Amino acid sequence: MGSRARARRAAAVLGFAGLLCAVLGAVMIVVVPTLIKQQVLKNVRIDPSSLSFNMWKEIPIPFYLSVYFFHIVNPDAILLGEKPQVQERGPYVYREFRHKSNITFNDNDTVSFLEYRSFQFQPDKSHGLESDYIVMPNILVLAAAMMMENKPMSLKLIMTLAFSTLGERAFMNRTVGEIMWGYEDPLIHLINKYLPNMFPFKGKFGLFAELNNSDSGLFTVFTGVKDFSRIHLVDKWNGLSKVNFWHSDQCNMINGTSGQMWAPFMTPETSLEFYSPEACRSMTLIYKESGTFEGIPTYRFMAPSTLFANGSVYPPNQGFCPCLDSGIQNISTCRFNAPLFLSHPHFYNADPVLAEAVLGLHPNQEEHSLFLDVHPVTGIPMNCSVKLQLSLYIKAIKGIGQTGKIQPVVLPLVWFEESGAMEGEPLQTFYTQLVLMPSVLHYAQYVLLALGCVLLLIPIIHQIRSQEKCYLFWNSSKKGSKNKEAIQAYSESLMTSAPKGTVLQEARL
Repeated sequence: MGSRARARRAAAVLGFAGLLCAVLGAVMIVVVPTLIKQQVLKNVRIDPSSLSFNMWKEIPIPFYLSVYFFHIVNPDAILLGEKPQVQERGPYVYREFRHKSNITFNDNDTVSFLEYRSFQFQPDKSHGLESDYIVMPNILVLAAAMMMENKPMSLKLIMTLAFSTLGERAFMNRTVGEIMWGYEDPLIHLINKYLPNMFPFKGKFGLFAELNNSDSGLFTVFTGVKDFSRIHLVDKWNGLSKVNFWHSDQCNMINGTSGQMWAPFMTPETSLEFYSPEACRSMTLIYKESGTFEGIPTYRFMAPSTLFANGSVYPPNQGFCPCLDSGIQNISTCRFNAPLFLSHPHFYNADPVLAEAVLGLHPNQEEHSLFLDVHPVTGIPMNCSVKLQLSLYIKAIKGIGQTGKIQPVVLPLVWFEESGAMEGEPLQTFYTQLVLMPSVLHYAQYVLLALGCVLLLIPIIHQIRSQEKCYLFWNSSKKGSKNKEAIQAYSESLMTSAPKGTVLQEARL
């Protein structure tokens, strides 16, 4: 009897434990998603107490700028009207350092900051040295010639004389370092003297001179502390709510973030919008596929084919015109009116006539498309590769002898890739705090629920088995009592005296 009581008590304890686990599991199913969401919101907002604040302030991801130059193989033939031929040189790789300063939290749930960048050459990652010579179009000469196209002939002849006096030609042979970070040119001083508003620079001229040891403008973005729905969105850039480079309100809008973090809880329907000061416009990337990076789930976003399409192919881009062939964007209005164009490298995703007009171009998706891999729960990029190309529209200008017989062509100058991937301690911290712990909580709720169900079943099964044993015992006891009654009746019949005559009959027999 004691063992049965102990079994009943054990079953009751297991049942209570099962009920408790089931209740905890059910509660966690309801509560855990809310806890995870609150934890994510707390840690991705721009606030000194958030986990990602230091990551936002001093980007721990090692960024690299890889630059590829288009070396002109036949400069003299181009001046005679032949098709240009280029040879890709590089990459010349630079470590990019970024840090934010002048961080000011405002009363309207925004923060203002300047982000400074500097670059350091990495010989071990490069295919060449900064001392390598590259034959390139002389941007100053050819851009100035294009600007003079509709000017009086007298001014063109004066410019031709000035070019000749200074020894300026349509193509130049300079080192990678000079092309990147600037070189002294007497033409700059001459232009600034007689046409002071033509170029924004006063000293050296270089393709990336304005980027090194400088900031990308004053950004004011929403922190998400008071209003989560606007987290990371740009409120103003250099005090402006929209720019005035383009010819439509839509194209002048400053949309999305500053390009470093996005709102959390993304879906495949989410798009990545950001404002790029270098491109002077907002850009949108679209969802491509799901994947993983170092065990962290990611969404890959890529540029749509319409990103640099002209207005006839994609009407919303009409505001970026005047346009040439589709797939290149005219950025002259934000680049001192020089006929510069932005596109994907090798004119990938552009009208084929652009690549066919220059020998040596081989566009393909694997090498020339851009992407961002973003953790969808937090909106933080894990891995990125942004690739863009800068080209110059050149042609012969009547009255300016240095342009010879150049046929109209969009000639690639350089293409560059900005890439970075989270690694080391920041990656481990991110994985533990924002991926591993939420995953453990997510699965723990179902484990508790399953364990509770199992523990609840144990006393039920024990009760059923106990009832079966009782039934068998009762049944066997009932049959035993009937047999006992029969045996007792038979015994009593033997002990009863026989009627007279019975013994005589038996004796006779």
